[in-house]
Amino acid sequence: MQERLLSSLPYTKRQSFVWGIVCGAVCIAAEVVLSTFLSRLTPGGFLSGIYLLGVLLISAVWGLWPGLVTLLASAIAFDYFTLPPLEAFSPGENWRWTPLPIFLLVGLATSLIAARVRSLGVQANERRREADLAVQLAHILLGAESLSAALPPASRLLARGLGAPNVEIRLDEVPAGEHGEALPLMENDSRIGTLVIPADVPKDVRIRLRDRMLPSLEALLRAARDRESVRAVLASSRDELRRIAQEQATLRRVATLVARGISSTELFNAVACEMGSLMKADHLSISRYNHDHTTVAGSWSLREDARKVMPLGSQWPINETLVTGMVLRTGRPARIANYEEASGTIVKWAHDMGVTSALGSPVIVDGSLWGVVLAFYNRWEPRLEGAEGRMRDFTELIATAISNAQARADLAASRARLVAASDETRRRIERDLHDGAQQRLVSLGLELRAVEAGVPPGMTELREQLSQAVQGLTGVVEDLQELSRGIHPAILSKGGLAPALKMLARRSAVPVELQLGSVPRLPERVEVALYYTAAEALTNVVKHAHASVVCVTLGVTGATVRLSVSDDGTGGAEYGGGSGLIGLRDRVEALGGKLTIMSSAAEGTSLLVMVPIEN
Repeated sequence: MQERLLSSLPYTKRQSFVWGIVCGAVCIAAEVVLSTFLSRLTPGGFLSGIYLLGVLLISAVWGLWPGLVTLLASAIAFDYFTLPPLEAFSPGENWRWTPLPIFLLVGLATSLIAARVRSLGVQANERRREADLAVQLAHILLGAESLSAALPPASRLLARGLGAPNVEIRLDEVPAGEHGEALPLMENDSRIGTLVIPADVPKDVRIRLRDRMLPSLEALLRAARDRESVRAVLASSRDELRRIAQEQATLRRVATLVARGISSTELFNAVACEMGSLMKADHLSISRYNHDHTTVAGSWSLREDARKVMPLGSQWPINETLVTGMVLRTGRPARIANYEEASGTIVKWAHDMGVTSALGSPVIVDGSLWGVVLAFYNRWEPRLEGAEGRMRDFTELIATAISNAQARADLAASRARLVAASDETRRRIERDLHDGAQQRLVSLGLELRAVEAGVPPGMTELREQLSQAVQGLTGVVEDLQELSRGIHPAILSKGGLAPALKMLARRSAVPVELQLGSVPRLPERVEVALYYTAAEALTNVVKHAHASVVCVTLGVTGATVRLSVSDDGTGGAEYGGGSGLIGLRDRVEALGGKLTIMSSAAEGTSLLVMVPIEN
């Protein structure tokens, strides 16, 4: 309410003295007319208050001196029109009477009070405007993105609000000159800005700026600077958190690829793509050290043109002055920011690609330097500082992938050697049985037949005993032949997998439905693995499944041969428990294949084997 009242009063700092006198004359004229009219109703002494109205108004609006002039004029009019003798100015006679001095004293007090009220109103109005101006300045300084961008509009607002053109708020220190004054804006003992006041600014405005606005500006500038600092810290923290989140997501994707055990080429290319995108690089390569050169194992380029990427398998000489040479020499991350003074094949490639800088991180596998990750940039930016540390996590994953791949390769080679040794042992036993014990037993049977033929006719009992011995020996030979065929059937070597599966089907105690596609001759170890898988599966069906029928399907899709053995038995087959499936799985996986078992009580057992033909 008080603000509205103060704002509604016509307080101004500068009012025309002439207009004050003119308005005072008008007020006195109106007072004379009003007092003349009221003199008929009331005694003249009571009309003195009417002549004080103009004094009150002029003092309140135009100040003390126009009010005093109006007071003197009102006293003359009061004496002339109100005090006897009427229409005669006789201050000497009227001074003896009380009304005229009382009028002057009351008028003087009224003028002083009104002028004081006016002064207080002007000050209150100025303070209110200054408060409004401070609020608007706070909106500008605290709402802008940066303090430097907020100072020009804040300076214009300050100049417009105070009526002081060219007043300026600056952050730097400005020396005082002939054409103005530079007021320092301080925080404790340090300067945080400068308020520049031109020389043509009125003195009262200069005083207001120095005494009342300067502390507010210092507080606002401190708050704006602190807010900018907090915003910068928050933005930096937000960017850092976003970068960390991106790195963690990228590392998870790379770790997933490592865990999946994909091929080295696919893995290195995927890692190069992930690292290149995260590191904001223009080109990235993963290379392996080989004596005096490096071999590219994976690469990525920001450009879509595939010719710009370092070709896989390409070899690049090691230059001692470049990143590959520095990493090889020190075993630590290295960088180069200028290719102008270097020479060599990779430098020519860098010039063609517009590369100006590069950084590299070593790949350590089992304590030895395996290779290097190189990130190439067409421009060097400050945000790339510390990028070597961010590359370290990826190089550790690459080392893990290489170790895992090597372990898998060693395991596969070990399995393959075991399977090959087992197959060779089977074949050797088969040859030994066929060429050794089996031939001796056949020879022994022939000798017994010769002895039987030479027995005299009267020795019937001896002839029968020899005949039984020969028959028993023939059965042993047949059993031995059957055992020999089980170790490594000759039909598998001569006819291939399809005839061997037909032979297994004929010998099976459970009816077998064969679905054999057009299958060419396969590598020997693939045929042996599939044959023994089918034989073991049929043996398990006979022993455990209680099935009524077995379906065996063989086919080739692309570069993969597919064998399926399904029955309608009781199910429940699983690895372990003496089923022999673990050995089959090892044999299949040694060839790079996969063996899958699905077994349930309602649907029986289904065994699926997929083996690559080329491995």
